[in-house]
Amino acid sequence: MTDSKTDAPLPPPTHAQSIASPINLILFALLFTLVYLRLRPKPPPTLSKAPPPIVFRTFTPPMLKPYNGENNMPTYLAVNGKVFDVSNGRDFYGPGGPYENFAGRDASRGLACGSFDEDMLTKDLEGPLDDLKGLGEEEWEAMRGWEERFQEKYLVVGKLVAVGDAEAPKEGS
Repeated sequence: MTDSKTDAPLPPPTHAQSIASPINLILFALLFTLVYLRLRPKPPPTLSKAPPPIVFRTFTPPMLKPYNGENNMPTYLAVNGKVFDVSNGRDFYGPGGPYENFAGRDASRGLACGSFDEDMLTKDLEGPLDDLKGLGEEEWEAMRGWEERFQEKYLVVGKLVAVGDAEAPKEGS
């Protein structure tokens, strides 16, 4: 091919590069994948199963005793007639904890006196509740402080009454 005006040879025609070259296709696929991974819809978050509801109950000392944190039972303790679910503080009140003697029991006298000894607990679970006679003003104040602390931190799940009390649940209920 020659140019008719100058009879000089024309340069060979250039071929337009196609956008569909292999490297461009690879880069486009990579870009598409990255955009998809970034913008794809996320699965909805799954909510954890709600704990079973806790019903306010009336407990007697024998009914409260199994709630000591053993055998997958919750950990309850009573202070001044109120039963608290202290399961969140299992490291303190559950088996092996420093307050484990109080789990499943009336802890009023022990907390008031600042003693973790077994003799601070009522021995006869079928008998009357500890009337807390003999506590001084400082000990009453200490027990009220513990009660307030428990009310701020833990759920009240019931009240403690003596076996045979008019409010005590009957056998089998």
